[in-house]
Amino acid sequence: MEKKLYTLLVYSENIAGILNQITAVFTRRQVNIESLNVSASSIEGIHKYTITAWSDEEQIIKITKQIEKKIDVVKADYFVDEQLFIHEIALFKISTQVLLENPEVSRTIRRHDARMMEVNPTYSVVLLAGLTEDIASLFQKLNEFDCLFQYTRSGRVAVTRSKEERLSDLLEERQKG
Repeated sequence: MEKKLYTLLVYSENIAGILNQITAVFTRRQVNIESLNVSASSIEGIHKYTITAWSDEEQIIKITKQIEKKIDVVKADYFVDEQLFIHEIALFKISTQVLLENPEVSRTIRRHDARMMEVNPTYSVVLLAGLTEDIASLFQKLNEFDCLFQYTRSGRVAVTRSKEERLSDLLEERQKG
């Protein structure tokens, strides 16, 4: 079967140990997590896990169902990129000397709509917010200039393209109770 990058959106109570339970599902099926982001959701007391992994649909369905069976998990769904609005951020720490000596470095940063966060005599910090492909592209270009000291990027953050959060039933129950 063809492997695709899937994004799982998992909602749970904010309980210690739940992250370990969720990641254990991937480990048991020998599926590597590409990125993981945990934050508060739009519903008070509920946390949202945004997890990306390469898998085939049959396996990702099984993983999603296993995660949803966890007692503290409220809802779990999987998506392909077309079903989501996606964003990441990345920080690039680069050589100020190379930046100043090679004008193409600065042009590349501008072409990618990245921002200079700090410039000092030793290093400069560049911030790029956008799609995974845009971040990978800037990384590749800066790497070719041999100016990268450090690089990090966030996990994916995502919201569905549908109007409602898939937890609308839960929200209604909480408002009634």
